[in-house]
Amino acid sequence: MFSNITIEICAGGIEDVITASRFPIDRIELNSALELGGLTPSLSVLLAAKEHTDIPLVCMVRPRAAGFIYSEQEFRIMKNDAQILLEHGADGIVFGFLKPDHTIDEPRVSELVSLIHAHGKTAVFHRAFDLVQDADKAIQALIHCHVDRVLTSGLAPSAPKGSAVLKHLIDCFGTQIQILPGCGINADNVSLLLKETGSTAIHMTAKSMRQDDGAYPAVDARNIQAVMNVLKAGAPKKNILLTREDSELMIQEHYEKELL
Repeated sequence: MFSNITIEICAGGIEDVITASRFPIDRIELNSALELGGLTPSLSVLLAAKEHTDIPLVCMVRPRAAGFIYSEQEFRIMKNDAQILLEHGADGIVFGFLKPDHTIDEPRVSELVSLIHAHGKTAVFHRAFDLVQDADKAIQALIHCHVDRVLTSGLAPSAPKGSAVLKHLIDCFGTQIQILPGCGINADNVSLLLKETGSTAIHMTAKSMRQDDGAYPAVDARNIQAVMNVLKAGAPKKNILLTREDSELMIQEHYEKELL
C-alpha cells in the first residue's frame, strides 16, 4: 500500500543530519533555527553535512523569522546565500516570497528559480504557500514560475488537517508541480494522510525537545523509526529498516565517540 513513498526529513543542524542519515530516507531539508520555523544554514553546516551523508540536501534560504515579505536588501542577501549554497553542493534551494496581500511574488520567485535551475538544481517553494488565500491561483503562479516542488500543509495548521486541500492540489496540479505534504506528520497520522491525499511523499521534522541551557527541537530517531514501521506494515519502502533498539544504540555510540 505504501511502496515508493518519498521521505524528506527536516534537519536543524549537523546532529539532525547525522541522525536522519542512519535511515533509508530520500532527502534532507537543511536549516538552522527550527524553533523559528527554519532559517538559512551556514555554509560550514552544509559542508559538514556533505561529509556525513550522500543523501540529497536541499537548503533553506530564509534570512529571518516572522514572515515572507522581504526588503530589496533582504532579497539580495537571499540570492547571494542561494548562490553560495548551490556552488558548494546544495541539491536544491527552499524559499518563499509573498506580496503584502499574501499572493505569490512572481518576479522574485522567477528570479530565484532561474538562478537555481542555472545550477541544475531543484527549486522548492516552502510553507509561505500556506498563507495565501487562493490555493489554486497560488499554485498556478508557482507553475508559471517553473517551481519544481511546493511544501504545504494544505493551508491548514497541519497536513492532516489540510488533507482535503492537499488531495485537491495533487489531483489537479500534481502532474505539473510536486506537492509535498508537510507539518505535523507522524506515525499516528501518516497512514490516513497518505490514503486521504494520494500523496507519494511526506516531509517531517520527526522532532522532540532536547535540553541544553534551554529546550530546542531536534530530530528524534524513534520518531523516524515509528513512521518507517507504519510504512513497512503497508509495503516495505526499502529492503532494510532499523529497529528502535538499533537506532538508539547507534545514536548512543555516536555521542560516546564525540566524547572521546
